[in-house]
Amino acid sequence: MRPLICAALGAGSLLSVLPASAQSQTKRGEYLVTIMDCTGCHTPGTFLGKPDLQRPLAGSEVGFQIPGLGIFYPPNLTPDPETGLGRWSEADIIKAVRTGVRPDGRQLVPIMPYHSYGKLTDGDARALAGYLKSLKPVRNQVPGSVGSNEKPSAPYLTVIMPQ
Repeated sequence: MRPLICAALGAGSLLSVLPASAQSQTKRGEYLVTIMDCTGCHTPGTFLGKPDLQRPLAGSEVGFQIPGLGIFYPPNLTPDPETGLGRWSEADIIKAVRTGVRPDGRQLVPIMPYHSYGKLTDGDARALAGYLKSLKPVRNQVPGSVGSNEKPSAPYLTVIMPQ
């Protein structure tokens, strides 16, 4: 009887650890999003000096121009299926963060530091992707990127060289 009780207690303690482990993975992902400063580009209002903390990581209404490439608007990183990453798998997110390649094959703009993020450990990459998937979905359609010869429909930041 005693071995049966010990086995039951051991199994019970193992089960109580699993949710904490998942919670610690989410906390690790939140930590990574913070130190990687994802909100610095992907939160509405940030480029206007007034980040909308009710919609963190929901994308930016202000883009940035990369000379010769165009104007790019940081996308919605919440799991909204229509305007965010809701249809992306965790593997899709990890690939984009590490290699700069989206599920549709398009390359992310060079301002996204995927070369540095490519050094994430497998555990950290999974924690980051899991955290993004755990966020409350926020429907926020950001303006579409435009080519260098196209007219933008929304504000953007640019670099002007001194003359």
